[in-house]
Amino acid sequence: MGPAVVNSEGGFVRGSYRTNLNGGDFLCFLGIPYGRPPVGDLRFKAPLPAEPWTYIRDGTKEGDICFQKNSSTGKFEGSEDCLNLNVFTKELPEPSSSLKPVMVWIHGGAYRFGSNKTDSTGPEFLMIEDIVLVTINYRLGLLGFLSLRDTSLEVPGNAGLKDQAMALKWVKRNIQNFGGDPNNITIFGESAGSVSIHFHLLSQHSAGLFHKVIMQSGVVLNPAAHAEYHHIFEFIKFVTGIEVEKEKEILEIMQAMHVEELHVNQERFCEWKQYADGLIGPVIENPNETEFISEPTIDLLTSGKYNKVPIMMGYCSNEGLLVEIGRQHHRRDGTSIPKIQDNLESFIPREINVENNSTIKEYICGKLENFYFRGENAKNEFQLPSDYSFIAGIIGCAKIHAKTSHYPVHLYRMSLDAGMNFLKRKAKLTHLPGACHADDLGYLFKNTIDVDLHMGELEEIYVRRFVTLWTNFAKFGNPTPVDNNLNIIWNPVENHTLHILDIDKDLTMLIDPEAERMKIWKDIYQLSSKTSEYL
Repeated sequence: MGPAVVNSEGGFVRGSYRTNLNGGDFLCFLGIPYGRPPVGDLRFKAPLPAEPWTYIRDGTKEGDICFQKNSSTGKFEGSEDCLNLNVFTKELPEPSSSLKPVMVWIHGGAYRFGSNKTDSTGPEFLMIEDIVLVTINYRLGLLGFLSLRDTSLEVPGNAGLKDQAMALKWVKRNIQNFGGDPNNITIFGESAGSVSIHFHLLSQHSAGLFHKVIMQSGVVLNPAAHAEYHHIFEFIKFVTGIEVEKEKEILEIMQAMHVEELHVNQERFCEWKQYADGLIGPVIENPNETEFISEPTIDLLTSGKYNKVPIMMGYCSNEGLLVEIGRQHHRRDGTSIPKIQDNLESFIPREINVENNSTIKEYICGKLENFYFRGENAKNEFQLPSDYSFIAGIIGCAKIHAKTSHYPVHLYRMSLDAGMNFLKRKAKLTHLPGACHADDLGYLFKNTIDVDLHMGELEEIYVRRFVTLWTNFAKFGNPTPVDNNLNIIWNPVENHTLHILDIDKDLTMLIDPEAERMKIWKDIYQLSSKTSEYL
């Protein structure tokens, strides 16, 4: 096997070989820079393209991840110089070879954690198919999502999303050298990565950079999808004890902080606010030269003013098991967390703005209490956080896209609990029923949480099924083309029929299985003009 060297726009990169699930070889090119190190005066600002190099770059070692606190060890790791990506391909192109579909992975992690490291997003499963896979890093926390309204400061927000767009531009310009088709790019991601993809779908900043999207457990109408400007003033007062009035002072204070000091204060602030929605993440920017998005997302959705492409999207059946993971965290710290039933006000969408209207607040809490904590529904205490945080918004967005786009919307529910469920295994929640948030990752990527996959066992069947559905969509814009070997046709959502593929030990087409619960949320959303079109 000869050396693997590819010429990219920045310079030559040397790769290495790995083995996929079938035992076949594929090529890996790791840690390729797509953006200039966002340090010094570039901290918090929109990214700039990477500078070229004159040597053969070692792409056999992973690049630095973006600075963060490791959620398992509690230690800080990574670097501010982290704008790099990995490329995986079965073979380099020959003059006579055809170009392959490209899949670009955007990781999740609440905009505060996660990376493209192969110990969590190992390519061995997806690389059994004839695709080119790209995994990217982007700035996290306040480094990636500080937002200031004064546009003269050049920190309008969404730097992390602009990093992602810069990476997609790199893919568009370079992927043909790795055998990928720049005219057949699918972006896919989970949780905050999925929400990011939805923002790319809505943003003209990303127009033309992709041709299909897969959104796993996250859309712009979910409660944690947006952040708010005013929290940064609160953050500075929390850190310094000083009431700061001018954003220029805020920027000077934060530019002067060492990266670890910045993150220590960020984590302390998030703990103090009990990880409330709207602390860190994308914002609707004031119009500016680098703007990513400057109109309300619901307006863009309902007007159809977005990048129209085929969509595949869905959710896990018991997303709200995340609450139990939060309880574990609090138990380790010796602090308590209220029971779901005793904290119903936290499940009122903040856009409804009921702070000064106790009548509406009592009405909503009573409605939630009576529906989710009576009779059969009370058997699953995690259903309310599942619906509030994820499912209602995802189903609502699927319906809106089906109305406003001529491209198909394929909607799924992952109910599978079959030994490879990523977050349930990591959090030791395998005794609880259903599929937790992020459980789908275990069937798409090799990781250090799952035990080695036993060939011939049921787990292998489920992994191959996931890989087939996801890569079929990337290849054809249809997860179950007519000649598929899955023995099912996945019908897209229609204006009046909510088709959902239930991905369990069997694949089953359902029609609106969550209708009863979604009626509750539709009634709640109707209480405000800001949310009346959510579902």
